[in-house]
Amino acid sequence: MLSESYYKNLKIRKMKFLNSVKKISLSLFFLSIVFLASSFIYNDSQEENKTNPPKKNFTVVIDPGHGGDKPGAYGRKSKEKDIVLEVSKKLKKKLEEELGINVILTRSTDVDVPFRTRSEIANKNHADLFLSIHANSANTTRRKNPHVVGTETLVLGFHRMSEQDVAIRENADMLLEENYEENNADLVGFDPKDPSSYIIFKVMKRQYRDRSIRFASLIQNEYVASNRVNRGVKEQGLAVLARASMPAVLTEIGFISSPTEEDYMLSEEGQNEIVKNLFNAIKKYKATSEK
Repeated sequence: MLSESYYKNLKIRKMKFLNSVKKISLSLFFLSIVFLASSFIYNDSQEENKTNPPKKNFTVVIDPGHGGDKPGAYGRKSKEKDIVLEVSKKLKKKLEEELGINVILTRSTDVDVPFRTRSEIANKNHADLFLSIHANSANTTRRKNPHVVGTETLVLGFHRMSEQDVAIRENADMLLEENYEENNADLVGFDPKDPSSYIIFKVMKRQYRDRSIRFASLIQNEYVASNRVNRGVKEQGLAVLARASMPAVLTEIGFISSPTEEDYMLSEEGQNEIVKNLFNAIKKYKATSEK
């Protein structure tokens, strides 16, 4: 016959077993709640990402003008293509390091890039801004004009046919491109040397005109803050801007035909100041466009 102590021990073991089962069940219950809650949070997050996808990184395409066998304007000791490439590289580095934005150069070496390709790079990368950097020249085939100085920024325009001297010079590279007519089929009949042919730009989009002017104005304001001569914001028929599907400007950072400004653009101090001007303008445009 089993003793009373035996039944008592059996009862205690049974109670311990039931308590263990209860603890395990309770733990499993809480774990299931945590799992379900996590699932809901994850699913809500996924749905939010579908309806509100994260904004893409702000993208700027910088276009160093000319390049390769198209040197642009000449100074006493430099070529436009070399100065603007140096400035563009420094600007890219500063924008990436200090603003963390995505910057793409249309060229990073001394090569020629067709007009169409320059704006296509910006379009394919869904750029927020297109900035073409150039150095100006006041020299003509008949005379030199070393006294002309200053900065100006151009946006795509159509109506100022009497002010196309810069546009004609900047567009002249088109005629040097291989397969010019094939590459510019949508500009058939456009002669970069003929002011009257700029009427063709009337069929181009004006969708980004106001924003381009705002960006150009920010650039000129920064030049003025550095005591540069301000030649203003101008509208001209520039082929490199015609196909850009975003705010697009061409800035002339100084006159390479002026010995003083050529030295300034070649100097480390001058290039750093120009880079700072362009950097500040992009920073301000980005801040206002995100509001």
